[in-house]
Amino acid sequence: MGETTEHRSGFHRQNIGTADVARLVAALDQQDAAAGVRRLRAWTHEVLAAGDGERALDVGCGTGSQTLRLADAVGPAGDALGVEPNPGLRAVAEERAAAAGSRARFTDGDALALPLPGASVDVVWCERVLQHVTEPDRAVAEMARVLRPGGRIALLDTDWATTILHPGEPAVMAAFTAAALASAANPHAGRELVGRLTRAGLVIDDRGAQALLQDHRSVPWPLVRMLGESAVRRGLLSREECDRAYAGLEEAAGRGALHMSVTMFAVVAHRPG
Repeated sequence: MGETTEHRSGFHRQNIGTADVARLVAALDQQDAAAGVRRLRAWTHEVLAAGDGERALDVGCGTGSQTLRLADAVGPAGDALGVEPNPGLRAVAEERAAAAGSRARFTDGDALALPLPGASVDVVWCERVLQHVTEPDRAVAEMARVLRPGGRIALLDTDWATTILHPGEPAVMAAFTAAALASAANPHAGRELVGRLTRAGLVIDDRGAQALLQDHRSVPWPLVRMLGESAVRRGLLSREECDRAYAGLEEAAGRGALHMSVTMFAVVAHRPG
């Protein structure tokens, strides 16, 4: 992922220590298991249509789950390479590929300076990377650079401004969700995908979206409380307002009335020529 002067994301290599890797792996595995993520990925892979013998690139591949999927799609005659700057995540990806008998390969690299020559890949996949990059246009231009004429690219990302937490007083819930916006370098990444691809000279083929809904029976309370505490620290809520909000959300979850969601977008495009 991109290296710039600002690194709020835990996924930037400057912010990652050895102790953080297990936490990041757990978070990525939880995302892999989420029904909404799986549905959007399935749709995107169908539209992207990586095929036998093609060269595929997974930018910011994390634990490599989608690199392995691309490797299956391109087969023994093809090549699937995952680029990941975090050595801990990259080691996990390599271990999982070996355990699965996958031909997927992994290398160190940055979204702003991909370690590949121009026009060298048929398919690019980049999921939830741009929200962590403070120069997203530069990253998309770099992906376009390595894509051959006629090659396809899939960008998937979250738009944190679509976060919904309900029920509660609208102003109080807005203070909670404001913390989600503050946690990402590029919190509106999802809504910006089409424009960034177009500016890079790519042609839009299709687009999709999926609301990622949190089951009220398994609410991530540590995340909810992190948002609330952030709102208090930033002066958006008083301690009393925050505590009342916690109690109201917990009561709503107990009767099956809590709604928590954020929307993830996907866009598939191709390089003309």
